[in-house]
Amino acid sequence: MIFLMRHGEDDDSRLGGWSDASLCQNGIEQVKKSCERLKDSKYNIEYIFSSDLQRAKETADIVSEYLVIPVTHLKEFRETNNGDLAGISKERFQKEYPGLYFASLDWEQQYPNGESPMQFYNRIKEAWNDFKIKTEALDGNVLLVTHAGVINIIKCIETGIQFTNKEVKFKVKHAEIVAIES
Repeated sequence: MIFLMRHGEDDDSRLGGWSDASLCQNGIEQVKKSCERLKDSKYNIEYIFSSDLQRAKETADIVSEYLVIPVTHLKEFRETNNGDLAGISKERFQKEYPGLYFASLDWEQQYPNGESPMQFYNRIKEAWNDFKIKTEALDGNVLLVTHAGVINIIKCIETGIQFTNKEVKFKVKHAEIVAIES
C-alpha cells in the first residue's frame, strides 16, 4: 500500500510552489503528531520517498528519524513550478502579480518562468505511474511525502475524477496521511 503525506506547515507569509521554505515550529509539531499515528500497525511503513523541496525533505527527515528508515528524494514530486513567484512575499505578490493564482491560470498558461496546470498535471501523472510500477515490487508499505497540489492530482487520477486547476477536489491538511490502495 502507498501512503501519501503532505508536508508540515511552512512560512505562510511567502508563496510556496518551488520555494525553499522550511517548516515553521507549528509544522514540526504537526509532523511529530502524525508520526505518533504511524505507530498504528495499519501503516507498517517500510520505505520513505519525498519531494526534494525543503519543507517536504524536513517532514520526511522527521518521519525517517521516527521510523528509522532512510529517505529517497524524488524531484518529480515537487509542487507546481510557480517560477518567478516561488518564495516571494505575499505582499510583493499582491503588488507585482495581483490575481495570478493557480486557479486563475488557463490550462496551458504558464506561470512566469514556471509551468502551466497542464504541464504540472502531466508531470505528476507520469511520475505517479512510474512510481507505482517501481514500488509494486517492494516488500512493504510505502510513504511518499509531498505537497497538497500533488496529492490532489494523484487522488484525482486514482479515483477517476477529472483534474482541473479551477477547483481543489481533494483537500489535505498539513502533515495529513492519505492511503492509496495499490
